[in-house]
Amino acid sequence: MKIPSPGESITEVEIAAWLVEDGDYVEKDQAIAEVDSDKATLELPAEENGIITFKAEEGDTVLVGAVVCLIDTSAEKPVGSKQTTVSSLQSSIISKGEIIEDKKSNSSSSESLIKATYATGTPSPAAKKILAEKGMSATEINGTGKDGRITKQDAVNAVPSMGKEINVEGRGSSRTKMSLLRRKVAERLVDVKNTTAMLTTFNEVDMSSIFALRKEYKETFKEKHDVSLGFMSFFTLAIVRALKLFPTVNSMIDGKEMITYDFCDISIAVSGPKGLMVPVIRNAENLTFRGVETEVKRLAIRARDGKITVDEMTGGTFTISNGGVFGSMLSTPIINPPQSGILGMHNIVERPVAINGKVEIRPIMFVALSYDHRIIDGRESVGFLVAVKEALESPEELLMDNNVKKALEL
Repeated sequence: MKIPSPGESITEVEIAAWLVEDGDYVEKDQAIAEVDSDKATLELPAEENGIITFKAEEGDTVLVGAVVCLIDTSAEKPVGSKQTTVSSLQSSIISKGEIIEDKKSNSSSSESLIKATYATGTPSPAAKKILAEKGMSATEINGTGKDGRITKQDAVNAVPSMGKEINVEGRGSSRTKMSLLRRKVAERLVDVKNTTAMLTTFNEVDMSSIFALRKEYKETFKEKHDVSLGFMSFFTLAIVRALKLFPTVNSMIDGKEMITYDFCDISIAVSGPKGLMVPVIRNAENLTFRGVETEVKRLAIRARDGKITVDEMTGGTFTISNGGVFGSMLSTPIINPPQSGILGMHNIVERPVAINGKVEIRPIMFVALSYDHRIIDGRESVGFLVAVKEALESPEELLMDNNVKKALEL
């Protein structure tokens, strides 16, 4: 079996976990492995019935199209032990003229070869300079280059030690390999910080009107549509309105050109079992409150269950990140490339504010817009955020056309 392509731009995946044992009998379409791409975790189904032999191990990074396992389709479901089935499968394959390599012996010989070469532990000139700037020695890190050579990227990723490790009873540490998805997210976040002129502008929103609407219509809305009337529909529709007023924010840079979209595909950052995922609400400009809430619920469930697909997480034109669900008061969200803007929602806290010359207690949310200053100027960014604020503070007028029941389809 070969690794199928999970998406057009994906060239490699990582074997996250084998769901069967080496030598097991598997049935067609049975999930035999989970593979991580830089966008999602996908299940790999068996292509035929038979006994399986692994050609890649958990944690291995393999190219799309590479062989990861063999399935002996001539074998019947075994009654004996796994050792018997494995050996019989090996004999069957060898009899057909194919060679099964001993991974462990190859790995050992390969490791001994690496240890014997002069390049092991030797930094490249660029890596040597970076290590010197960090005050680190080449002996403190392991090289990932050919024959164990320390590459420039190894030096960039190296973290200076906080001192000699002291062994004290009751204190310990663990080292866990990051998933391919987490590593790609890390690379993208660092890349966007280094390649964009990112700037953040802030504002505050009085959520009183939305609180009042939800209090009055939340139960009726849920009974009618089987979905809660949350904050995401208000924010999504407020953002759609603001993107129409300031289309530059709904743009991206492509080389020397700027692409501006006449549709609003809104990405929503959610926390999944494999880390941060950003599914997309397609054509949000055509959705009602019910449509947005239904789509948010569907995507959140798929992300939580690990069933989200690559197609469902690509192609967004603007992102919403809700750190408020974790208690965040204020943050500067990082742009989701190649997009040019991201809105950060935060927790809602009762604060004293001046209303018509008097101090009142109102539910206030701080909002933050991070944007790429290369194509979005201060006028557009501040105007966009003010437009979002206005819509959220006057939802009946600006989002519901002064007809709440019609807007909520009640």
